[in-house]
Amino acid sequence: MHAKSKRWYSCNILHSAPDANRLWQFDAKSGALNREASSAPGQQLPAAVSKSWTSLWQPRLNVAWLPPENIFLRVIELPKSSFGETLSMVELQLEKLSPVPVTQIVWTLEILPQSPAENLQTVIVVIVERNVVEEFLGKLETQGFLADRLEAPMLDQLAATDATEDGAWVFPALLNGQNAALVAWWFGGALRNLSYIVLPAEGDRAKSLQAQLAQLAWAGELEGWLTAQPKWHLVAAGGLAGEWETFLRTGLGEPVQVTPPVPVPELAAHTARRAVAAADSNAALMPAEFSARYREQFFDRLWLHGLFATGVLYAACVVIYFCATTVLGYQTNKVEQQVASLSGSYTNALELKASYMVLKERQDLKYAALDCWKLVADLLPPGITLQRFSFGDGHQLSLNGTVASDQITQITDFFDALRKAELNGQPMFNVEGGDQQPTYRQSGTQASWNFSLELRHTEADAP
Repeated sequence: MHAKSKRWYSCNILHSAPDANRLWQFDAKSGALNREASSAPGQQLPAAVSKSWTSLWQPRLNVAWLPPENIFLRVIELPKSSFGETLSMVELQLEKLSPVPVTQIVWTLEILPQSPAENLQTVIVVIVERNVVEEFLGKLETQGFLADRLEAPMLDQLAATDATEDGAWVFPALLNGQNAALVAWWFGGALRNLSYIVLPAEGDRAKSLQAQLAQLAWAGELEGWLTAQPKWHLVAAGGLAGEWETFLRTGLGEPVQVTPPVPVPELAAHTARRAVAAADSNAALMPAEFSARYREQFFDRLWLHGLFATGVLYAACVVIYFCATTVLGYQTNKVEQQVASLSGSYTNALELKASYMVLKERQDLKYAALDCWKLVADLLPPGITLQRFSFGDGHQLSLNGTVASDQITQITDFFDALRKAELNGQPMFNVEGGDQQPTYRQSGTQASWNFSLELRHTEADAP
């Protein structure tokens, strides 16, 4: 009837009975039973029915069975057509089919595979009062169940019935605590009528049953589909089957064939498959305003949970930040204390180093002066008078003296010899520059001279 929806991940079927709530969860694709649970009336249902973030990529379809005493069933025959056209044809007949005003009902339909003729189709119209549905949904809300669809389980029981011959099938049930039964009439290879019969709490039940079934048979004869004596079938098990078989045999005086009903978990599986296939249909017993409200509540709840999770994450980050700053502050304070404890020793070390460098420089200069004096003494040519020997800035050797005017060239040789002098295999003076070439000032037969050389190995040049 409908294309199978592929977006559902699981389907929950809830049977809310006066004595207990039963819940089945099925895999929407394979139809396999994932879990089964039960709870006392009024208690919160398991978390499997609630919808959370996982429902965005694993959507759950929540389906609730409506109590049978609140459901009106009508069987009609319509020309074969598409589902949308069939829906429109049923809507045109609602005034005649509904026992209450159309504005006060919700309804849906189910098309049976059996058909009375090639160009006809059998349609079961399901009608429920709107106030009954709203009250039922409010009861489910208090138990934490937000339904996506409402279904009538007897439709699946009828679909599972193997009606291969003309007759009446009786499905016993309890309606508001009274013994009752749904009677389905199959004739001509198609379902013709659905009616409820209710047995009185007192009096001759068999006689009351006979009278009600006779009225239904008479109505079938008037409508023209009851053309022969029906064969009676009782779909029940256990003590209920024995009790109703006695009523039927006593009241009708005819044989009754007893067959077991579809087990309730299997019936729930049938409902799950049918609900998943028809989940996107516009024909549903679920009022549109409830579906819209549940959808808004779902997204609002996701937003609130998201904001709460964000707040918790932010608070956790703030706590981590303050913990980290506290630890780093403690470590910083500890390092500062260590620095403070070492500052005195460090200052003393700097002072000692400075004193050491001063003493070392003095020592180096002292030995450098001695080495220079030795070189000058060794290389000074005869006839040249040295008048002054001095250091400038600790690294500049300055010499001056007198020489005969005809021996001035010896000063240049003396200057070159000093520049090339070596000490321990290393040049004593800087030959790349920084020195002052010899200069002369002649006075009569004597000439005064002076020049300077830059020491190569000084403290500043030391590696």
